Amino acid sequence: MLAHGRKYIIQPIYWKANIYRVGCLNTLPKSDFRFHYTLRVRWGECDTQGIVFNAQYLNYVEVVQAEYYRNLGVLLYDEDSRNVFDVATVNVSLNYLAPAMVDNLLDIYMRVTGIGNSSIKVAVEIHRQTAEALITTGEIVYVAYDSHQRKSRPVPEDIRRKITIFEGLDSSSESSSL
Repeated sequence: MLAHGRKYIIQPIYWKANIYRVGCLNTLPKSDFRFHYTLRVRWGECDTQGIVFNAQYLNYVEVVQAEYYRNLGVLLYDEDSRNVFDVATVNVSLNYLAPAMVDNLLDIYMRVTGIGNSSIKVAVEIHRQTAEALITTGEIVYVAYDSHQRKSRPVPEDIRRKITIFEGLDSSSESSSL
């Protein structure tokens, strides 16, 4: 595999999750992602050089997360739905590999890689569409959250089932990957 003119050796690090290490980054083949969403970079998301400001990538992740769940029939921003299932972000790790620029089309890939009792672990990759360039990788951990009681709660069984079926997760390995 070539990246920025350098050759990298790809080594599997977690056989069950099909996660690979490229250099120091965990990446998945695009075919392993069952969901992606396309966004266009707008001027307001960039600095004066036309490069996307680093914190903006978290907004991109937020958009793809909402669209992922909408695809499963779950509306994260609907008050009635949030009474059943809501999430809070507890850990984010993003790796910036190359810049996104104003007016770029970005394909943002998201995959749930594990479900614990109350946690959901997600892999994210952002690719610049025109050059097929991987520009950002990330891992996010969310917890199911009860906003009225302000505490975590178990992932509802129907949400767990929807994610497991959509992602093709092995239900016996879900909690072991967190």
